[in-house]
Amino acid sequence: MTFITTYNSTQKFLHWALFALVILLYALTYGEEFYPRGDPAVDAIWRLHISFGLLLAAFVLWRVVLRGLRGTPGLPAEMSRLEQTAAKAGHVILYGLLIALPVLGILLTWFRGDALSFFGLFAIPSPFTPDKATARNIRELHELCANGILIAAGLHALAALYHHFVRRDGVLARMLPGG
Repeated sequence: MTFITTYNSTQKFLHWALFALVILLYALTYGEEFYPRGDPAVDAIWRLHISFGLLLAAFVLWRVVLRGLRGTPGLPAEMSRLEQTAAKAGHVILYGLLIALPVLGILLTWFRGDALSFFGLFAIPSPFTPDKATARNIRELHELCANGILIAAGLHALAALYHHFVRRDGVLARMLPGG
């Protein structure tokens, strides 16, 4: 494999699209609180949450495949072994959460007895018998992962800003649009 120094435009698009989708999905989760229980708007919010969650799953799959095919730029040689290990562990955590969230969301929807609908274009019926106890447990894991990804992404952003403004080593610039 040849040594690459930056991410390609597709990798950059997927990075920022996943960031935007995670924020949007989190916002949708709290959007229901503005409406009384039973309001049709709550159902619409959850249909949007599921649809955008499926889009997230597709983009994560695309990103993982692309990363496997193309690789990633190497870390700066100036980074200590501990920093390199932390960077790699951070990426493993982020990818793990990005994979776990939609998988858990899909299972949650199905164990609630609902079909997965993608913006009303198609629906995938549940292969499972509804099970409220299982759905409740999956929901707790889904929420835990959602909170975890906010923390991991926040630390990831802080590290990128540190590299950009303190280390001035170009790590953040490799993922910025353009260039």
